[in-house]
Amino acid sequence: MDELDLLKKDWNKEKEESKLSAKDIYPMLLKKSSSIVKTLFYISIAELIFWTLVNVLPFFLSETYRTQLDHVYTNKTILALLNFFSYAVILLFIYLLYKSYKSISVTDNAKKLMESIIKTRKITKYYVLYNLVVAFLAMVVGLYFGIQQNPDISNKLAQAGSTETFIIYASIVSFTAIFIVLLWLFYRLIYGLLLKRLNRNYKELKKLEF
Repeated sequence: MDELDLLKKDWNKEKEESKLSAKDIYPMLLKKSSSIVKTLFYISIAELIFWTLVNVLPFFLSETYRTQLDHVYTNKTILALLNFFSYAVILLFIYLLYKSYKSISVTDNAKKLMESIIKTRKITKYYVLYNLVVAFLAMVVGLYFGIQQNPDISNKLAQAGSTETFIIYASIVSFTAIFIVLLWLFYRLIYGLLLKRLNRNYKELKKLEF
């Protein structure tokens, strides 16, 4: 056997080992991806419970909170619709994550797994973006109507000079910005780390050849 035949033989052997390696790696990536999406699903449920407690407990335990809520949301129908819409979005997100988890769990195709990973990442990113926008708008609207509907605060602002008014509004803007940044950091810490792991799995899948 000449050198060329030996090289061909070695090349074919390496190719077979590469295929075998790919077949071994795929189930591991499938299991890891499924586990990550499952964790995202559980975190979304925990988040739903957390925000429910944050909204419900103060309402029943604090009369001051109920009074402030009445000042901000004089129209109870609007408040009910806002709550319904917010929870509907969270429940939709949980449902979509569950569908992604089930889809990944039963897939036997690398391409389909990659598509499921991309879909899961998009769903999560849109959900995080939605929450940040809604939190910002809710704080701005809540603070605005809270000031307008509270006679004491309205009178103080009317009597305040331009410098004092600027300081008050700057403080409100700063508080809102800090809250949104903290919320963004929370989502980046919780969801961001898991999405990075999913992205690594996606890159590994692209390297495999079946």
